[in-house]
Amino acid sequence: MQKRLEALTAWLNDENIEVAFLNSTENVYYLSNFYTDPHERLMGIFVFKHGQPLFVLPAMEVNQLKDAGWGDEIIGYSDHENPWEFIQTSLESRNLQQVEAVAIEKEVLSFGRSESFLTFFPEANVISVEDKLNEMRVVKDDSEIAVIKRATEMADYGVEVGIDALREGITEMEVLAKIEYELKKKGIREMSFSTMVLFGEKSGDPHGNPGDRKLKPGDMVLFDLGVVLDGYCSDITRTVAFQSVTEKQKEIYNTVLKAQLASLEASKPGTRIGDLDKVARDIITEAGYGEYFPHRIGHGMGINVHEFPSMSHLNDGILKEGMIYTIEPGIYLPGIGGVRIEDDVLITADGYETLTKFPKDLQIIEK
Repeated sequence: MQKRLEALTAWLNDENIEVAFLNSTENVYYLSNFYTDPHERLMGIFVFKHGQPLFVLPAMEVNQLKDAGWGDEIIGYSDHENPWEFIQTSLESRNLQQVEAVAIEKEVLSFGRSESFLTFFPEANVISVEDKLNEMRVVKDDSEIAVIKRATEMADYGVEVGIDALREGITEMEVLAKIEYELKKKGIREMSFSTMVLFGEKSGDPHGNPGDRKLKPGDMVLFDLGVVLDGYCSDITRTVAFQSVTEKQKEIYNTVLKAQLASLEASKPGTRIGDLDKVARDIITEAGYGEYFPHRIGHGMGINVHEFPSMSHLNDGILKEGMIYTIEPGIYLPGIGGVRIEDDVLITADGYETLTKFPKDLQIIEK
């Protein structure tokens, strides 16, 4: 964690920014190894061009912060206290002079909190710190990769549990409950997003909502799930057929699989990010289903399940060793059904590693 704080401090010096304030749960965790949801309460880290950083958080969580390894200044406040008053005292003790620029998370800091923060620096230019944190977080170190690999193993297990639960007449929500129950028995406290289990025509909605739809022979079944493990996420999608499959369903499935495999094979250091989308999209379009692939090929993944970079065809960024992202093409026919196949991918020195391992060949579940 200290190296990350030092890197951010070096950036502040390079850009002549006196102080940065970060309050998103994800960036706070990245810089401190302390992961918590403060709900409506103020929590954040002040990083200065000169001097030790400052952590402000509810007093009831101070001991957990210390246990996470934070050794710099801490302001812990009670619910009946105004944390900004304590912050003002700390800032005044630092004798900040001629503050020309400050940095905040412009995309996440609320208007009210930005007003409180900028009261201390009314003449300062306000810089966004997101680009710098994205740059730091996009390449994972060995410890991050190890945790994400464990999280992807749990995602694979979740799909296995879901498929094992399939039987005629079971509802989407019953399968979903079985998946999450078995994962909790493995020690998973939190899913990385709302688990999706979609049957038949409902699989034709990329972000459908599970409900009381009952499983019938001939249904395609789409699973999309992920877990949070030690602060890091996983994300997998698999689609299977129940008892039987039509030639049309086979065609759609094989087209998506071909597109996904081609995009994976294009994954290596130096590749333009947008080309991964183009490779898959061209295959789906040539098969006649271009209008039924409405989303980007994938997204970055780490502390957030959706994080920088966006893997759209417009992205001119370059893949780098240590990046982790998803590859998830799909075809969705409204009222009929759809197919999506998604893997978590790590860029290696000379190519890629698929972290999610659950089989991708079309499975017909016969029960």
